[in-house]
Formats: sequence, structure tokens, C-alpha cells
Amino acid sequence: MPHASTLERFIARVESNAHAEAIAEFYAEHGQMRENQGAPRVGRANLVAHEQSVLRRAKSVESICVRPVLISEAVVVIRWIFRFEWLDGSFTQMEELAYQRWEGEQIVEEQFFYDPAQLKPVPSRASHVER
Repeated sequence: MPHASTLERFIARVESNAHAEAIAEFYAEHGQMRENQGAPRVGRANLVAHEQSVLRRAKSVESICVRPVLISEAVVVIRWIFRFEWLDGSFTQMEELAYQRWEGEQIVEEQFFYDPAQLKPVPSRASHVER
């Protein structure tokens, strides 16, 4: 089970839009992520590289943790809202649940649950994340 201060540092890192850095700092070397029911991506270096690839396509990202964060033993569930402004001026806003399994102070497994229809970029611009 992560210490409360570790979890708060992780959330703060993501909310500061340091997504790849958060993975490097808080995921186990053998950690894995999966999108909905997709195949997992495995290994911290692979997770960081994937995140950097996504972020290179974005002009900006806004990330918000919607509280409360749910914690039960080694399982943490976080509700996130992300708004990506892409290099072409379109944007994607998505809401997801991140279901994490921690070993001590590191995330070893994470599965995201979201509606894939949210991934389609929208051409018009919104000024901020809508809750």
C-alpha cells in the first residue's frame, strides 16, 4: 500500500503534466499498463517511451484528478480528466478511471477504463477542462 504522501506526490506530478516523469519516478521497473481490455505495455522504459510519443503530438495537456481517490490495501483508483490540445489545433478531452496495483511505493499494474469514443479529436477549441 502506498504511503499517502507518495500518492499525493504522484498525483501532483501528473497534474503538473509531467506524465513521463511520473512514470519514471513511481512505476516499478517491471510495471505494466493497459488501455481498457487491450494488451498490456510492459516495462517502465517502454511505458515512458510510449508516454513521450503521445506527448510529442500534443501542443499542451491539462490533467485533473477528480477526488476522492479510492484506496483499498494495495489498490488505488483515480478518476482523471485530461484535455489534450494537439499540434493541429484540435483537442481531445477524456475522462478515465485508472485502476492501479501498488507494491509498496511503486505502481506495478495499471489499467485504464474509458470510452474510446472520447479519443476522436474535436476541431473546435475549448478554453479549459470541463468537469
